[in-house]
Amino acid sequence: MDSSITLQAEALGSRLKALGAQVTTAESCTGGGIAEAITRIAGSSAWFEAGYITYSNSQKTAQLDVSAELFARVGAVSREVVEAMVSGAQQRSGARFAVAVSGIAGPAGGSAEKPVGTVWLAWGDGAKLFAERCQFAGDREAVRRQTVQWALEGLLRLTAGENPAQG
Repeated sequence: MDSSITLQAEALGSRLKALGAQVTTAESCTGGGIAEAITRIAGSSAWFEAGYITYSNSQKTAQLDVSAELFARVGAVSREVVEAMVSGAQQRSGARFAVAVSGIAGPAGGSAEKPVGTVWLAWGDGAKLFAERCQFAGDREAVRRQTVQWALEGLLRLTAGENPAQG
């Protein structure tokens, strides 16, 4: 267990409890890591609504209503797809806050325009959407860990009324 991630999740829980709000996650490359970090915190059932692990494009469509046409046009690792994932997760769960991630954790699967370590993240607060492309370094585990940390950091900024996307 990464103690810094646990501290982020605890801080997020405190903030969400104070707001009387809930959060949902829509995850691809992290495979549920964000939801795991959140539910590691005792009492998280008061502020964590649902987690969607949509690794395949077909499940992004089935569970989150991401248009199949979108994948053909921009690919799964894109601003448009993570924004659609956030919107779908919010609509399905009813949670005020949401985060979505889609990326290339490696070691294979990268390309010149989307190398290994490329991750798109999106955060939502009601009708507001924010997205950011990150380039994380390291092996598969490192890319996934950094994605979880950045997703939680963005949720902390979002719940403080700030723009979670820093890039």
